[in-house]
Amino acid sequence: MKKEEIKRELVENILPYWINKAQDTENGGFYGKIDGADAVHYNANKGAVLNARILWTFSAAYRILKNPAYLLMAERAFDYIVNFFIDTVYGGVFWELDAKGRPVNRKKQVYAQGFAIYGFSEYYRATGNQKALELAREFFFLIEEKCCDKNLGGYFEAFTENWEPIEDMRLSDKDANEKKTMNTHLHILEPYTNLYRVWNDARLKDAQEKLIRVFIEHIVNNETHHLNLFFDENWNVKSSAVSYGHDIEASWLLFEAAQVLGNDELIDEVKKLSLKIADAASEGLEPDGSMVYEKEGAHTDGERHWWVQAEAVVGLMYAWKNSGNACYLEKAEKVWEYIRSHIVDQSNGEWHWSRFPDGQINRSQDKAGFWKCPYHNGRMCMELFFLLV
Repeated sequence: MKKEEIKRELVENILPYWINKAQDTENGGFYGKIDGADAVHYNANKGAVLNARILWTFSAAYRILKNPAYLLMAERAFDYIVNFFIDTVYGGVFWELDAKGRPVNRKKQVYAQGFAIYGFSEYYRATGNQKALELAREFFFLIEEKCCDKNLGGYFEAFTENWEPIEDMRLSDKDANEKKTMNTHLHILEPYTNLYRVWNDARLKDAQEKLIRVFIEHIVNNETHHLNLFFDENWNVKSSAVSYGHDIEASWLLFEAAQVLGNDELIDEVKKLSLKIADAASEGLEPDGSMVYEKEGAHTDGERHWWVQAEAVVGLMYAWKNSGNACYLEKAEKVWEYIRSHIVDQSNGEWHWSRFPDGQINRSQDKAGFWKCPYHNGRMCMELFFLLV
């Protein structure tokens, strides 16, 4: 696994796919869906998460590589989010628009608000655009005011358009309908980290420290070091499932969050915990180098999802850097070999959604869509620019 090889993957395969295929030249922004056979669905609805992740990815790519084409993509994403996704009445971003940019699902999923901050803060890092920083701060205050559980800690999952309680709080059909989830907390931690890089604010620092404590005290299982996934309002665990991809992703995002805050005592505590989480996640590694999706009870979902493989590489590389133990580096290299051989689409660009346990490509899921974005694999490449020497 060499830096030059990883850079080629980013600049010759992943990013060009989105530049060449995903731009909606008729309605603005980006198409809502390109299916597993690489067919564009011109009338597909558009998701807030996809657009915010495109904004983050191309902002980060421009900040690091200075390619003007990446700046144009970031500007396109920023302008579209500002003009179509932001709710100018109640604040925040809508969950879903139709192909023309009209809201069709106005709910306020807290997960999506977090990704808006992630995109805005990175766009500011890349360009110095003051409006982006103002929006990132505005969304931070909105989350803290409307979504934070000020009694028991953490953040509630979802709200109506005007920030009232909502019956169906699920992020997707696969999720449990619970008031608090690991996934949303992970993706509030991540943007707060990025925002703190450009806005050293005492209120943000306090919120981030509290969020890290939520992971330590509630989300990480202190016996297995897997992440608990779903909770009621009182932090009672409501699921026994293990998500290996989220485990390994959290292992490095938690460390990054502590590192940015600069508290040496907290960094040391989280570093030790992150290695334990990485070891727990490694239970999902297979002999072919890949990481399986999840496990519940005796049943293992052996599908090899693109994002799980990408996060496995990054998490294992962080574990190597933080421990000095070469076994993590060897595991990361094996995952990359699996990605290169089985997940990268060598013919059409980008990565396949997954491989089924029997090795067949999963073409029933998107190449680009509500959840399939250039963020996990693009970020893997950009993280490796700095982790590989």
